[in-house]
Amino acid sequence: MGTKTKDLWVLLETNEDGTAKNVGIELLNPGRRLADKQGGKLVSVVIGCHTDAAVKEAGVHGADQIIVVDGEEFRRYTTDAYTAALAHLLKKHAPTSMLIGATPNGRDLGPRLSCRLGTGLTADCTALDIDEASGNIAWTRPAFGGNLMAVILCPDHRPQLGTVRPGVFKKPDVCEDRAEIIREDFHVPADQIRTTLLETIREASAEIVDLEGADIIVSGGRGVGGAEGFRVIRELADVLGGTVGASRAAVDEGWISHSHQVGQTGKTVGPKLYIACGISGAIQHLAGMSSSDVIVAINKDFDAPIFGIADYGFVGNLFEIVPLLTDEIKKAKA
Repeated sequence: MGTKTKDLWVLLETNEDGTAKNVGIELLNPGRRLADKQGGKLVSVVIGCHTDAAVKEAGVHGADQIIVVDGEEFRRYTTDAYTAALAHLLKKHAPTSMLIGATPNGRDLGPRLSCRLGTGLTADCTALDIDEASGNIAWTRPAFGGNLMAVILCPDHRPQLGTVRPGVFKKPDVCEDRAEIIREDFHVPADQIRTTLLETIREASAEIVDLEGADIIVSGGRGVGGAEGFRVIRELADVLGGTVGASRAAVDEGWISHSHQVGQTGKTVGPKLYIACGISGAIQHLAGMSSSDVIVAINKDFDAPIFGIADYGFVGNLFEIVPLLTDEIKKAKA
């Protein structure tokens, strides 16, 4: 598919009530930088039902233009409806590139869209840039089980498509809303939507852990030694008003549920403060938390890789250091 513009598009996912999901707003941040380098506009694409709130969010977070598809058939995500709508828009406007959040919906939509348009897709990206030599987007993603980071270019086909992990980028600052709004009258007949959501069931025992939205995360790794070892992690998280995270090693051992996992096979996070306790710092874990504003590492191994990216480090036994930190914070708050 050819291109008509140098614009970069960002898909803004919506909730059933028409509000915006965080990941789409986050992607406006790198989207602004890439669009400027490409010499095009930053365009937010909003698909949903009663989407005024999401459209406003896109405008005040820096989109130059907002393309809106609004209809009852888009209230809940379906592969058929969303693929049809986006494929129609991309063929009509022909931008050079598009960012999609690597959410469950985005991971379903991205491959279907790339096949429909005959272009490539780079999935699960953790960094984005422009390749100076070719002008293509340089998509960075973990490869070979997370043991290295691959940079992928799509030189021959357009649009360039990629899914990007939630939590990798910060939301852009709020600014004056100057976005041009384009409302597309596009609808998908009911007989072309082959799936229907009958009921949403949440497991009563399932723990709700909002790692991606947390400002403070205290994580435990293999060094906590067992499920009981997470008691001191939880105490520090509680006194800080934070959330408990974990490395894959701790989750694989069954010490804590997968909903707490940070890293390549868990959640990608970018809190204001990340405290890593007993975590060595394998590349798979670093890929999920290295964009944190401040990183504090607590580990008895002076040579642990986690100290290479930490802003502050404590070398010693976490079961001595973490309780001391908790007590000092309690005193300061009192």
